[in-house]
Amino acid sequence: MTTPQTRPTSGAERPQEQAPERPGVSAARIRLGRMWRVESGDYFLLLGTTLFLVVFGLVMVLSSSVVESRLEDGGAFVQFGRQAVFAVIGIPVMLLASRVPERIWMLLAWPALGLSSVMQLLVVATPLGVEVGGNTNWLSIGGFQFQPSEMIKVSLVMWLGLIVTKKQNQLGDFVHGVLPILLVGGAAIGLVLVGGDLGTVMVMGAMLIGALFLIGVRLRLLIGPVIVAGLLFVIVAFSSENRMKRIMSFVQESCTKIDVDACWQVQHGTFALANGGIFGVGLGNSAAKWSWLPAAANDFIFAIIGEELGLIGAIVVIALFVLLAVAFARVLRSAQTPFGKAATAAVMVWVIVQACVNIGVVLRVFPVLGVPLPLVSAGGTALLTTLFAIGIVLSVARDPQAAARQAERWRARRAALASKRRAGASAA
Repeated sequence: MTTPQTRPTSGAERPQEQAPERPGVSAARIRLGRMWRVESGDYFLLLGTTLFLVVFGLVMVLSSSVVESRLEDGGAFVQFGRQAVFAVIGIPVMLLASRVPERIWMLLAWPALGLSSVMQLLVVATPLGVEVGGNTNWLSIGGFQFQPSEMIKVSLVMWLGLIVTKKQNQLGDFVHGVLPILLVGGAAIGLVLVGGDLGTVMVMGAMLIGALFLIGVRLRLLIGPVIVAGLLFVIVAFSSENRMKRIMSFVQESCTKIDVDACWQVQHGTFALANGGIFGVGLGNSAAKWSWLPAAANDFIFAIIGEELGLIGAIVVIALFVLLAVAFARVLRSAQTPFGKAATAAVMVWVIVQACVNIGVVLRVFPVLGVPLPLVSAGGTALLTTLFAIGIVLSVARDPQAAARQAERWRARRAALASKRRAGASAA
């Protein structure tokens, strides 16, 4: 009679001991651990918030653009489909960018800034530039339109990281440290200013000055440039009749004293928010998107959010951008290199300031400046470049030592399992 101690056992009856004998599975698990499990909490906080905003933006673009898309493009889902394509392209681009080391970004900085500036020069100096809403900020090549100014933003992120790395010991000197950064960056921004896109110029200027302040440049060295930029902003703002009308419609109490047409957009944005109340009229049930509110899917998408999802939905969106700011701040605090600090600070100011300006315009805190809500508004170039820039920050947020530590833990675990298997075989 065979006793339980001597009865032979099959491999199927010993699944726990047979599992370590599959090296392919263990190797795959190690590779998976290296890719995802080793990343920091800051990495996943930034990545998760970004992806949630992109998905939420796609839903709101679908809801807010169906009427305009039907009238202008011949199909209710054309604008949504275009935005979805850019999201499908942009998310892998962001993830790929998160794996690129900073030395590659620094090698690409000057070529990227030069190329994007040349494209912006084509916008303002050749017939290839396209005027939209009074601003010449689009480049049309082969029937495809895009905004080189968005490419300049990304280029400035990489270039600022490079130049701060080279001049980190001179940032306390205005002439040799800060002034060259402001001159080169200001020249690139000036090309956008020639096209008249004052909202984008304001965001880019804030990105340049704000990033320098966040990485430790003394405020006294930045006050002068800020004053000069403010004066230039006022001069350019009052040099255009279209911008003058928007500013005057902002300062007047009602839309009956100066120009009803100029304040039509902000007035109906306010109507949309009021119509939403606390809980909203329901997703897809906006009345303002039925040709009452211009730019409902891009510059004024926050008004549609407030109408369809109510005050609660609007607060959730604001809270998501606050969470995004916290993620950026955590990455900035833990960045180990001058490039990482400068690039993270630049993207942080870019995304958060632009979100504040967009929401502030809808709430009538600012005059209409024509900037989209990052990651949410319709606009393929803006979405793609913003995701790419966040990918650069994700590359800063990664912990390169964590991969080695995780691999070592897996090797120790495999060694322990192999030792246990040999001990079991010896006992048998």
